[in-house]
Amino acid sequence: MSSLVGAGDVERFRSLITGRFGLDFDDGKLGHLAEVLRRRIDETGDSPAAYLRRLDSQGDARVELRALAPELTVSETYFFRGADQLRAFQEAAVPERLRARAPSRSLRILSAGCASGEEPYTLAMLLRDRTQGPEPIEVSIHGLDLNAGMLGKARRARYATWALRETPPEASARWFREDGRELVLDPAVRDMVTFEERNLAEDDPAFWRPEVLDIVFCRNVLMYFAPEKARAVVAHFARSLVPGGFLFLGSAENLRGLSQDFHLCHTHGAFYYRAKGGAHEEPSLPRSAPVALDDHASWAETIRLASDRVSALTTRTEPRAVPSADSRVSRAWDLGSAIELVGRERFSEARAALGALPEESAGDPDVLLLSAVLFTHGGDLAEAEKVCAALLARDEMSAGAHYLLALCREDSGDRKGALEHDRLAIHLDPGFAMPRLHLGLLARRAGDHEAARQDLGQALALLGREDASRLLLFGGGFSRDALVALCRAELVSCGGVP
Repeated sequence: MSSLVGAGDVERFRSLITGRFGLDFDDGKLGHLAEVLRRRIDETGDSPAAYLRRLDSQGDARVELRALAPELTVSETYFFRGADQLRAFQEAAVPERLRARAPSRSLRILSAGCASGEEPYTLAMLLRDRTQGPEPIEVSIHGLDLNAGMLGKARRARYATWALRETPPEASARWFREDGRELVLDPAVRDMVTFEERNLAEDDPAFWRPEVLDIVFCRNVLMYFAPEKARAVVAHFARSLVPGGFLFLGSAENLRGLSQDFHLCHTHGAFYYRAKGGAHEEPSLPRSAPVALDDHASWAETIRLASDRVSALTTRTEPRAVPSADSRVSRAWDLGSAIELVGRERFSEARAALGALPEESAGDPDVLLLSAVLFTHGGDLAEAEKVCAALLARDEMSAGAHYLLALCREDSGDRKGALEHDRLAIHLDPGFAMPRLHLGLLARRAGDHEAARQDLGQALALLGREDASRLLLFGGGFSRDALVALCRAELVSCGGVP
């Protein structure tokens, strides 16, 4: 850092940026923030102290905040990004909202963090034919972004060929014309979308009115926000979506720890959310008819057997700690003794310890999760499934409950249901090793060695850094070393290299 800008100035700058924009910059980005701060100080002629005071001022900061936005936001996007989600938009969200809305009311769609407009214009292309014909619908698509420069580009609707790299050829031919090195969007699509400069981190009740939106796209935006700011943004969406309205996040984003106002859905190969409330029927997870399994025992059966002979199979080399808050077991109730008994494979005693808790603990999500673990270890999968259903009724974002349900579904012969629950667990918690391992086992048993190698390889990487207390709860009685050895052996058996 130069002598002009000190470490304290950069820390203050980071704090102000989070407060103003909601953006979260970790320590690895401090060098970038220092460069931005130096450039803005040089541009304004302020001292660091004066510049930071101005940025903190409610009255004087707006012009400077507009200048900072391009320096701090990520604007990479392209047309027809996320084909699975777009298919869910076309085939699930739009038909459902058209059925539910009043005939005279327009279909209202928001693209939050729209950058240079590719996302809302893609939605407009997908809906264009529905706005024509004998029974046309009225559609309102509104794009929001913090970066005024990107919004100017969106309004011009002129793009390089790289922005159309995922665009189907028929859409390119129909909706764009060449003008030199640029491709110009057809006015029929351009005029379907309006744009507005808006900071999602700012609370504006006049904008976030109750139940006015049908569908919200906010993809690859929340991942850059501080958790408390992300929660506030999602609360805006929950307020403004109609009951049963749709929320699409980025493929690497989820609402775990951010909101309980939405149901998680998985159709068309895509994850998305629906606002709770109203009379809409929640899509259920696929339940196929029982299918014949091969001669290999299910993973749940392996766990049952391990419970009887775990001491002969593995040697524990790591301490059995009580799960921390990070592994989603709270200290609201004293679960330490029950968890210690789980580590010693004394499941009936652990259940007794849970039974000794006060009656009001019965509905606590952490108590329910531990109870489901115990039923799974003990082989009572029907009861485990009931407890998981009760848990998900209270906390739909419980990755652990979905993983346990995957084991229950596999054991009952419902491979498709097992796959769905494993994928839900992974979506909610990408660092969770056990559902990835289970997917690999399912794929290997089904003869899909390519998928098995991919999932087992990822599981092997995750197992090395998985939280020890979470392995205690979900590892089926096996130590980390035993699970790693199992994963390597399975990987080799389907042609992989551990």
